[in-house]
Amino acid sequence: MPAIKRPKKGSQAFYPRKRAKRIYPVVSTYPETEKPKLLDFACYKAGMTNLILIDNVKSSPTYGQEVSIPATILECPPLKVVGIRAYKLTTKGLQVLTEAWSKELPKEIERKTKVKPNEEKISEIEKNLDKISKLKLIVSTQPKLSGLGKKKPEIFEVEIGGKDLKEKLDFAKQLLGKEIRASDVFKQGEYVDVIAVTKGKGTAGPVERFGVFIQSRHAKEKRRHVGTLGQEQPGKVRHTVPMAGQLGFQTRTEFNKRILKIGEKGEEVTPKGGLKNYGVVKTDYLLLEGSVPGPKKRLIRLRAAIRPPKVRFLVPEIKEIVK
Repeated sequence: MPAIKRPKKGSQAFYPRKRAKRIYPVVSTYPETEKPKLLDFACYKAGMTNLILIDNVKSSPTYGQEVSIPATILECPPLKVVGIRAYKLTTKGLQVLTEAWSKELPKEIERKTKVKPNEEKISEIEKNLDKISKLKLIVSTQPKLSGLGKKKPEIFEVEIGGKDLKEKLDFAKQLLGKEIRASDVFKQGEYVDVIAVTKGKGTAGPVERFGVFIQSRHAKEKRRHVGTLGQEQPGKVRHTVPMAGQLGFQTRTEFNKRILKIGEKGEEVTPKGGLKNYGVVKTDYLLLEGSVPGPKKRLIRLRAAIRPPKVRFLVPEIKEIVK
């Protein structure tokens, strides 16, 4: 009989499978836009719910009917713009040229880093516009406003879209020291990319980590292991061999999640007694179609869709939010 051919057991889709450097991700790639606008926002994962809405996806078999759709609740307290950072392009890649920090720094920022206001450095950025390759905003989260019950903020960079550096700098100066809300960056029905650090599950074997085939009972010594570690010559184990190691707590991106609703009153999505393992949604919230990587209370980054579908906006007609 001919040998039975089957796909290789164990996915090598994500490699290397090691722990993320920090608990919230870095976004390095953004879509291109003509005019200056913010391309990124951050929210806290609060829980999940169901929405009863009219299916308006034309290719769907339930088009025009009422359907129940799972949705993730993200609490979105306003982001505080605390600085502007300018990058120059060198032979070793992008390097920081200078940065200007706002005069109105929140007190909680001292829990994360020690910086001094130097808003006068904006003039230095204006003088060196010809040397600057990229401009980014430095923003701080405000978890004290949310239902998290913590004060220490997260600080990260947000890309400014657009092609003209002068327009981008003027846009950044207008936002310096102010707050940004989710409704200022995204619209209801828009598709976004979700970037987050997944749940950490510690050390796992090759069966759970890669989905390899469990050996038969004739494998006397072990059953939950790979059949071979590789060839005899050269005598080494290749990196492609499924081995035990870290599972989870890795940065992952999910493309094209639809924003079903952006609201300002958290009680609209908070059930009696609060959300399990989270609490009460106190500030703005965002309902995202489907699931989102990471556990509850983790910071989730939302980026403008880098490869959106043909219909970029698909505003749903929501009938009910099931609490």
